[in-house]
Amino acid sequence: MSYRVTFVCTGNICRSPMAEWVLRHHVEQEGLDVEVDSSGTDGWHAGDDADPRTVAALRRAGYESSHTARQFRADWFGRYDLILALDRGHLRALRSLAPDAEARDKVRLVREFDPDAGDDLDVPDPYYGDRADFEHVLELVEAAVPGLLEHIRAGLKEK
Repeated sequence: MSYRVTFVCTGNICRSPMAEWVLRHHVEQEGLDVEVDSSGTDGWHAGDDADPRTVAALRRAGYESSHTARQFRADWFGRYDLILALDRGHLRALRSLAPDAEARDKVRLVREFDPDAGDDLDVPDPYYGDRADFEHVLELVEAAVPGLLEHIRAGLKEK
């Protein structure tokens, strides 16, 4: 049985699709049985492609990208083993949607998996920024990948 991970940001066009494709690349490289996708807490961009700056940052770093934005739904908690919020606002929104304590416990911050993150656990929204802001988001996501992979490997052993 696959381990299922989803990333959640606000509109699902910048941070969460970037994180999705970075993790997807790494789990495929390791041959792990993991399904990775993403969504947003809000539906403003539902049906839209990823922000072109997200796609460009991913491609410059050697990652693939294909994406259609969607909004996270409360009835999806049972589908996922790990729900990764990109900032504390998303974390609060997702936990408030959770139907029970078990579902709330599935929601974590991406940067919790970066041992060097310290107390700075939010991935900033690059939407109103420039290329450097998107590159910074990519760096923060990549820094969390080793810890995420370790967590996922442990979860796969439990399945």
